[in-house]
Amino acid sequence: MSETITQTERLGDTPAASDLVRGIAEGSLFEIEVAWSDPFGHAAGKRIPARQFLDRAQGTGFAFCEAALGWNTDATVIDGLRLTNWDGGYPDVYAIPDFSTFRPLPWRPGVGHVISDIVRHDRTPSLLDPRAVLRRVLDRLAGLGYTAKVGVEFEFYLLELDGSPIQHDIHAYSLENANALDPILGDLYENLGAFTRLEGIQTEYGPGQVETNLIYDDALDAADDSARLKYAAKEVARKHGKIASFMPKPFSDQSGSSAHLHISLWQDDTAAFAPVDGAESQVALHAIAGLLDHLPSITLFGAHSVNAYRRYVPDSFAPDTVNWSRDNRSAAVRSLVEASPSATRIELRTGASDANPYWLVGSALAAVIAGLEAGRRPPEPATGNLYGKGSPLPESLGTALALATQDDTILEILGADSVLDFASIARSEWVQYQSHVSDWERRRYLTGS
Repeated sequence: MSETITQTERLGDTPAASDLVRGIAEGSLFEIEVAWSDPFGHAAGKRIPARQFLDRAQGTGFAFCEAALGWNTDATVIDGLRLTNWDGGYPDVYAIPDFSTFRPLPWRPGVGHVISDIVRHDRTPSLLDPRAVLRRVLDRLAGLGYTAKVGVEFEFYLLELDGSPIQHDIHAYSLENANALDPILGDLYENLGAFTRLEGIQTEYGPGQVETNLIYDDALDAADDSARLKYAAKEVARKHGKIASFMPKPFSDQSGSSAHLHISLWQDDTAAFAPVDGAESQVALHAIAGLLDHLPSITLFGAHSVNAYRRYVPDSFAPDTVNWSRDNRSAAVRSLVEASPSATRIELRTGASDANPYWLVGSALAAVIAGLEAGRRPPEPATGNLYGKGSPLPESLGTALALATQDDTILEILGADSVLDFASIARSEWVQYQSHVSDWERRRYLTGS
């Protein structure tokens, strides 16, 4: 990763950057949202008057407290991190807008939205910035001669404000069920289509559950689009008096919500996963081997909450073991060998819907890099119903934390300090969960023990 972020990298030379500058000059933009991602993928940022934006964006950037990169789900700041803590005084860091990410905000006319990189006082990237972690991985991949394209699928529930289901029908792919979710579903389609590179929306396998598909794109763009998708979905639902919940398993008896990644590698314009004699290329096999070798230790980065681990059960369309197969949705890694070389890809199915997309994509590509560098081949692809077959995925957040912090290869590729601080933030969720006595425990043990 470059040691500093240059003026050229800030401004870019893209149509989006030109639109941003023109909109400010012409007065069609009166405000800019300067956005970044907190550790768990919540949309964070500042609202800046457009007349002030360019001078500050091209100067020091937009200062904010570093503690915002070291808090957990309920914004509790976790002291004792390696990269930020009370001993360091929680200094300012600076959001440096990436002009190429500019989008008009669909639900607030006259407002623009830009995603930022985060730098420290010395202008080097903050190792707490999830986007910086992904950039580090992409630089490592480029050193091997590859770029990555990623397609992301996010599932979520549309719920009433009290958390109850918005409807009771369960019909995946149902146009009738989709019509019943209008006007909110139509509004989602319109806003997500204007704000992200949206491929489509469909109903999923839970009451009011929706799946959104983003267009296959360069890995950083795909992660940026994913961050925008989650932000936009929540805002559209709020305007309709509803909740868009990315909680992985909101109902014990209903389908969980996932975040699936479709990954391919490229050398210039050549698809490195292009089939060979109708099967996986050597590069694809090395990538699959890396994912299998390191899947238990990267699970944390796609499943950072206690709730996410309730998904890894048989017959759930989420995997429960480490294995791979060809076009088999009971596998953790699904190989899709297509007639078109550019469409041939591998799908990672372990991610949960509440994942931070930068950590999710970055950790998956870190495992792919490990596979390429090791040069190993995976076992033969498994067939049939794969539930219960193979090494188990981590059964809890606690297990995932232990595995993530013991994999020296992944620590080195992602950055040890970044990983260990992310794990410390996630560990706070586990500690709070372990100390809480649930209603289930009280009902079961209060008088029966």
